[in-house]
Amino acid sequence: MPARREVTVEWCGGRHFESKSQSGTLINLDASPEHGGQNAGAQPMELLLISLAGCTGMDVISILEKKRQQVTRFQIRVEGVRQDDHPRVYREVTITYRVTGHQIDPNAVARAIELSVTKYCPLYATISQTATMHTRYEVLEAE
Repeated sequence: MPARREVTVEWCGGRHFESKSQSGTLINLDASPEHGGQNAGAQPMELLLISLAGCTGMDVISILEKKRQQVTRFQIRVEGVRQDDHPRVYREVTITYRVTGHQIDPNAVARAIELSVTKYCPLYATISQTATMHTRYEVLEAE
């Protein structure tokens, strides 16, 4: 049976909505002021990038742990460029992974990213249907 998820989103007035996930997590959404919002929450297209970072990040850190890499800090930066005309989908997305730790093997990082983006992360697979995707990584030695 396919995995099924459900969320509820309630209008709070203006462009502000409050979402509740199946797990009970609350997330506020709003438009930017130039689009009638009050910045009372994340914008939906920002949440898509946040979700992408979380999805691939969970994969990568899990794989690095299995490879016994001594990660002390892990940061993901996602930049999205949207097309000018509606529906203004992302046309280009760059994910930068910054892995800090002790004697981190760059090949292990590269392989973990490769597995995430080619096999495990459904958000990457979804967004890559409309956007050109780029990944890069940095490995830093912890002090």
